[in-house]
Amino acid sequence: MLAAAVASVLNKTFDLAPPFLIGAAVDIVVEGEGSFIASRFGVVDPRDQLLVLAAVTAVVWMLESLFEYLFRVLWRNLAQDIQHELRLETYAHVQDLEIAYFSDRQTGELLAVLNDDVNQLERFLDVGANEILQLLTTVVLVGAAFVVLIGDLAWLAFLPMPVIVFGSLRFQRALEPRYTLVRERAGQLSAMLSNNLQGLATIKAFTAETREQARIGAQSRRY
Repeated sequence: MLAAAVASVLNKTFDLAPPFLIGAAVDIVVEGEGSFIASRFGVVDPRDQLLVLAAVTAVVWMLESLFEYLFRVLWRNLAQDIQHELRLETYAHVQDLEIAYFSDRQTGELLAVLNDDVNQLERFLDVGANEILQLLTTVVLVGAAFVVLIGDLAWLAFLPMPVIVFGSLRFQRALEPRYTLVRERAGQLSAMLSNNLQGLATIKAFTAETREQARIGAQSRRY
């Protein structure tokens, strides 16, 4: 997880470099021998400065691509490992429960937990965790650049943040009960499908295919 997080942060760091590289290129054209690259690298000729900038740009893009590959592989492997272990632990726990526990529960509901809910966690680790880290990296690095380059106006960039954070938290709280309802209906649909597949011979014997398809359709629509 630490290695994946580091790769995500470094990928976003190099991904944010192009605006600074473009700024350095403009600086070379405008300032010539007095540019930033000339003062830092001791390269005076503008043509040579552009060659140095081209080399730096190539390195930046290679590193950005390298860390993108790494974070994708690392997060995906982590997600798959945790998904596998969690599913086995959950199944082992279900197996150890008393028989009475299953009397008022349908198989499909347990399948929804063992499969769908575990997959939700896998999807978060595969995609969501990286997106959160890269968002935080962007805020920190771009915010720092604002403070260094235009300190007097930097506060304007941060002004909307409390509103955005407050709105996000309110939205998340509003979503929680709806998400719980979605998971419940996913379990109900899974239970109905499981029962119907197991009882397919009975459905055919009573020529109830049309009725059962309508029931499945209604439950799927509710989900």
